[in-house]
Amino acid sequence: MATKEIKTYTLTEMKDKYIGKIGTNARDEYEYELRMDVLGKMIKSARQERHLTQEELGKLVGVQKAQISKLESSANSATIDTILRVFKALKAEINFNVKLENNFVKLS
Repeated sequence: MATKEIKTYTLTEMKDKYIGKIGTNARDEYEYELRMDVLGKMIKSARQERHLTQEELGKLVGVQKAQISKLESSANSATIDTILRVFKALKAEINFNVKLENNFVKLS
């Protein structure tokens, strides 16, 4: 009995097939949502490392506990100002990279 070889796919191939190719609206939206989810998880992790509750962090930032909860589940609805204030309250350094095509923009 011959064994059948299983075809494997890379994550990129699966995204291309089921979400859309890079540059399509569906793929751009997916990648954006994924980044916002990761950012929310980073905020939660930093808060927990500082042994703060959502309510305590909210007081430091000047927002309600519910907003911290929403931010941790996805930073999608937060303004950049709020995100920066949260990281400042957590005494966390945040770095931004801006990439135009294949070149990173550097500030001097």
